[in-house]
Amino acid sequence: MADRDLDLVLFGATGFTGGLTAEYLARNAPARMRWALAGRNRAKLEATRSRLSGIDPRLEVMEIVVVDAAHEAALRGVASRTRVVASTVGPYLEHGAPLVAACAAEGTDYVDLTGEPEFVDRMWTAHHRTAVETGARIVHACGFDSVPHDLGVFYTLKHVDTSGPVTVRGVARSNGMFSGGTFHSALGAMSRARQMKQALGARRSAEGRPEGRSSRAVAGKPHRDPVLGYWLLPLPTIDPQVVQRSGAALESYGPDFRYSHYAGTKTLRYAVGGAAGTGALAVAAQVGPLRRLLKDRVKQGDGPDEAKRRRSWFTVDFVAEAGGETVRTRVSGGDPGYSETAKMLAESALCLAFDTNPAVGGSVTTAQAMGENLLTRLQKAGMRFEVVAD
Repeated sequence: MADRDLDLVLFGATGFTGGLTAEYLARNAPARMRWALAGRNRAKLEATRSRLSGIDPRLEVMEIVVVDAAHEAALRGVASRTRVVASTVGPYLEHGAPLVAACAAEGTDYVDLTGEPEFVDRMWTAHHRTAVETGARIVHACGFDSVPHDLGVFYTLKHVDTSGPVTVRGVARSNGMFSGGTFHSALGAMSRARQMKQALGARRSAEGRPEGRSSRAVAGKPHRDPVLGYWLLPLPTIDPQVVQRSGAALESYGPDFRYSHYAGTKTLRYAVGGAAGTGALAVAAQVGPLRRLLKDRVKQGDGPDEAKRRRSWFTVDFVAEAGGETVRTRVSGGDPGYSETAKMLAESALCLAFDTNPAVGGSVTTAQAMGENLLTRLQKAGMRFEVVAD
């Protein structure tokens, strides 16, 4: 990619999370980085560029690329010019496929914020082989879905004997808001259970399993955790699938790896309320008028103000059991749905653009594609990865 004239193109910078990602890059990207904003609306892109130039005056002349997310030929033209594409344009099942196809074909690294399992599986089936051939690294779920969980397990296993069976459970807690885009994507996924199952089945048939090793995501049951003291509620997110795929790809996870994923609450009352709320949302997602009403109530492109984001936090606790020992670790940070997600996406893009990463291609996880380098970047950026003493 040495002859490409851009290091990074950001799609979706006129949206709320995309704007936060652009601002993070304006403050933290290396001065030598050549980057551009891409989208459909020139006026909005120019307004975003003007705001960014208030952070860094050099960005007053940064390039703007006007392109439609559905125009495949134009997207290939953009992808052919840059080393990395970062996309915040969701729901990805509706808007994301042509851009992934363009990056796979042009050998361009790609990162996004999707938490949509069906989209990820369809992109693997359609474009993984092409990306392997061109060397493109297609890395989905580079926000709160699923970086803290994927890299949290990656970090945890550095402190565990993985020569034998290893079981890990991750427990997420937060006071922050999910983004409007995440909410819309979740409703879409809940309404497409049959299609999601078909996409997963097609991927599994083509993907196969690692030889001589086992890596599984295990659906847990609600219970009280004897180590953490929280009531645990299984989380039906993409995170355990991502962690399982890292375990299948990386021999450092050992010959027999198991992962379970939960939300944690301090009281049984909150756990029961959370389960009831999730169930009601899943039922509502099956009814078209109710689904549209919920989407209208929670707009995409909106988000909390800076003061509220500063008050938000998240933790993900991990309990690993291996070789008769139990190890506890924790990943923690600020506002998960917006500020930290923007940070994680931006650092993922910068990591692919400038760091010496493992020699992999195709549709890969953050741990598989960037592992130690992204972990180091996020620690320097303020996210905490730590071993928790008893």
